[in-house]
Amino acid sequence: MMTVNDASKQERPSAQSTSLLTFAPWVAAIVLLLVLPQIFTSRTALTVMNQMSITIVFALSYNMLLGQGGMLSFGHAVYMGMGGFFAIHVMNMVEFDGLPLPLPLLPLFGGLFGMAFAAIIGSFSTRRAGTVFAMISLGVGELIASSSVIVVAFFGGEEGVSGDRTEGPRVFGLNFASHEQVYYLLASWLVISALAMFLYSRTPIGRITNAVRDNEERAEFLGYSQRMVRFMSFCAAGFFAGIAGGLFAINYEILTEENLNLATSGSILLITFLGGVGFFIGPIIGAIVFTLLQSVLSLYTEIWQLYVGILFVSTVMFFPSGLTGLIAMHIRPYKLGKLGLLLKQYLIVVIPAAVLLLACIAFLEILFHARNAFVGDEEMTFLGMTFNSQSPLPLLITVVIAVVAYWILKRLAPALKETWDEANHAGPEQ
Repeated sequence: MMTVNDASKQERPSAQSTSLLTFAPWVAAIVLLLVLPQIFTSRTALTVMNQMSITIVFALSYNMLLGQGGMLSFGHAVYMGMGGFFAIHVMNMVEFDGLPLPLPLLPLFGGLFGMAFAAIIGSFSTRRAGTVFAMISLGVGELIASSSVIVVAFFGGEEGVSGDRTEGPRVFGLNFASHEQVYYLLASWLVISALAMFLYSRTPIGRITNAVRDNEERAEFLGYSQRMVRFMSFCAAGFFAGIAGGLFAINYEILTEENLNLATSGSILLITFLGGVGFFIGPIIGAIVFTLLQSVLSLYTEIWQLYVGILFVSTVMFFPSGLTGLIAMHIRPYKLGKLGLLLKQYLIVVIPAAVLLLACIAFLEILFHARNAFVGDEEMTFLGMTFNSQSPLPLLITVVIAVVAYWILKRLAPALKETWDEANHAGPEQ
């Protein structure tokens, strides 16, 4: 006969395994961040990874508003920009006034200023949610962006404000002149910020924020002030957005109007939706994918923004939960032991899908080159093939290939759906 003590002993390994599963991704992420500069040693790669770190912190802070609090903001870049401008001014105070502030602490000042500014805006914007909050955030974003050109003393006008990160006191003999030193500094703040935001989402206020997002009337009935809950989340999001601004100031040593305008706010909205709003890791995946698309695609094509826009629209239309949601859809087949069925079907579908994708890309590239090429520049190269972009034949070939590939995909779609249903169906034995 099993006693209570025996039962508790059997439960302990499961609790320990759950704890290991919780902390294993963090340990793996830290190890990966440590070894990445040893794998990708070029200056360009370090620059891209630094940009990823900044974007991830910024996207996670935005997810505190949208994903956890249900507050759609069109002006979140304001708090990153304000924190960044304050950080760059503090950096100049270190350089010119002799302020004894180590550079690793600079993002903290950006975060505090971003939180202070968020507290001012949040005092009236968080009174309402939904469309009212979104419109207020849009108005505040446009107001601050316009003021950045007028208030030259703080924003520096059109030229912005620049600084020098190497003029501060050395930290363990480091002056942060090299990109590798800056990378490790930004990676450290990335881990600290991401862990802090993760733990915040597990606190009572984080849980209550989710409750207000899902049903604010019920949360109010239970005794929680929905306005105060939104205000606290808004300030916390402003704090971490300010940290991202401080990291931007350290990495690029300049802040301009672009750091707080509507385009930057729209980009972070796109990144968060692309990765997946309902998941903590979603903004991380979105930031990585968007940064890679921005840095890699822009080297090969001038219309990379068109591809990013198509990817975003496709994600919203067909995968509302984002790329992370697309991955999460395969958890159930994996648990049922039927993921292999899907992988076999995916291998069959991937070839015509890749052909269709390349044909559509070729069509857009040929059309763009034909419309925007200089006079006499009629030849273009795509996938190692050189041809005349002014001739209708290449466009016709891409259309024919796309139609054939689409027809094949249509024929394979029923089998894919049947395999998907079978992979997600738990049989009687399960």
